[in-house]
Amino acid sequence: MGGGRVLSPVLLVGAGTGEATCGILYLASYLRRGGIEAFVRLWDGDETDDEVTRSFERLVARVRPKLVGISLKWFHHVDRALLIARTLRKIDPEIRIVIGGNSASYWWRELNAYDCIDHIVLGDGEVPLLAICQGNPSPPNCVTRDPDGKPRRLPLAYVQGATNSEDVYYSHFDELFLSQMDLNSFSGWVAPGKGCGENCLYCGGARGNQKAAFGRAKPFLRAEESVRKDHQEIASKTWQMRYDFAGSTAEFLGSTWAGVDLSRHLCTYFLWGVPKMELVDALAETFQRIYMVVDIGCFSEQQRLEQMRRGLLKPCAKDRELLDLIEACRRHRNLDIEISGIGGLPFASKATLAEELRLVERIIGLDCVVGYQRLEAQPGALVTEHPARFDMVSEARTFTEFVDYFERREPGDVSVPMIRFKDAELEAAVQRTSDRVDALVWKHRDARRALTIDGRTRLKNTAPWTQRFTLGDWLGSHRAPAKMAKEPVTVVRSVDGLTLSCAPSVSPRRYSDPALVQGEDGAILLAALDTFERPTTVANAVTQLGKKARLDPDSAREVIDHLVDGRFLQPA
Repeated sequence: MGGGRVLSPVLLVGAGTGEATCGILYLASYLRRGGIEAFVRLWDGDETDDEVTRSFERLVARVRPKLVGISLKWFHHVDRALLIARTLRKIDPEIRIVIGGNSASYWWRELNAYDCIDHIVLGDGEVPLLAICQGNPSPPNCVTRDPDGKPRRLPLAYVQGATNSEDVYYSHFDELFLSQMDLNSFSGWVAPGKGCGENCLYCGGARGNQKAAFGRAKPFLRAEESVRKDHQEIASKTWQMRYDFAGSTAEFLGSTWAGVDLSRHLCTYFLWGVPKMELVDALAETFQRIYMVVDIGCFSEQQRLEQMRRGLLKPCAKDRELLDLIEACRRHRNLDIEISGIGGLPFASKATLAEELRLVERIIGLDCVVGYQRLEAQPGALVTEHPARFDMVSEARTFTEFVDYFERREPGDVSVPMIRFKDAELEAAVQRTSDRVDALVWKHRDARRALTIDGRTRLKNTAPWTQRFTLGDWLGSHRAPAKMAKEPVTVVRSVDGLTLSCAPSVSPRRYSDPALVQGEDGAILLAALDTFERPTTVANAVTQLGKKARLDPDSAREVIDHLVDGRFLQPA
């Protein structure tokens, strides 16, 4: 496959803030097994352009990559992907820059116009990216620049179908990550399969787009042995497993869990339709706690059935099936359910809006969480490309419109372009219903988390995981100053996965990092957790913190409330 210069080491990053998609971990694992030294930067907390520049200057100095791969899976990261590519080109013009993912595959023509991008991988990236790294002058499923700068797109052929994907699995997790913080940011995603067989009108990743952009004609489950290798590799390194696929069964997953103890892990499972109870039972028997998200399209049964009749929505549960599922799941005390749907879909009316509200109220009355959002514009989705067919308008349709929208956002703004009804009266009614549902949803969520405590309340430190690292190991040698690399960091994880990193010996006057709680503040939080190592009343803890940390009663109570909100402390 070679012939040209081998490109190693390689750095793979996500295009958005927060945790990157698990795709870069599968890619890096595959490259490692192919003889390429690959690293990932999984977590990105940079907000400003200057922060992005500083981060990549340090990353490039540490890894010295010959190639950087940027994962552009989600369309709302397109402006940041371009920012990263331009930044890398300025830092080191010799670095080969490759971009891939769902959105990159869909927008390859537009992205190819940017001279800061050398290759665009279309579809699944393992085989094409390894070919690029090995120096193959004609890597499969890529848009590649010739020496004269002209783009060259080879015929698209799906290279990772159900029969030849056995060699795609997690491995080398002890070598991929540049910091312990990166490794411990991994949320446990496992992909039991690939692709989607449905053509929902609101989804940019529907079957038609998968076939056009990826060459993937239909979805499939991965080989059981490959998924089993995933579990074996990551079980000791993550506190939960997360799945997002509708086709796996209890038998399939049971085989992939063989020989792996997941009894202390949490599980989050995203699915649509009503799962078979055999699958629900298997999850409840395997994991300590399960959070199951059931997508029903929208909360109006009338609207849902109409979209399904027209072939515009995947098969979703009827209200009765949904309520029966909720009732049947009550026998599992370690299982919570969220019912998810979209507001403002086509064919809305006064009657469907009333149905939405009734079902939401009923689900909340059963103490199930509701996930709800208005219809957003997604590139390639039918309703985004042809909103007039549904008497609607989209706030963005073209590549330029999406990029312009995201570039105008302020740091921290996570809004996306929306799709709305042309009829002003109908749009106003839809928005009123949306606002009402949002209010109900957040009131219920707050009530579920609320814990009224007073001086007599007995609390206990229930954090299931506490580890100690050096600052250099936790942040990475590219991020931690050499003179402070040996300073201790205590990392605590709550029952919900929230991580608290405390570095009491590192004064923020000498060095400051947003990922850390430093100096006196870090010492106070650790002292509070230590106070509740055994069940203790709040009043007693306030007194102890006054002695240990010289806190006045109000400040001590504020610290305790903060730890209760994060679920580091819970009733004994």
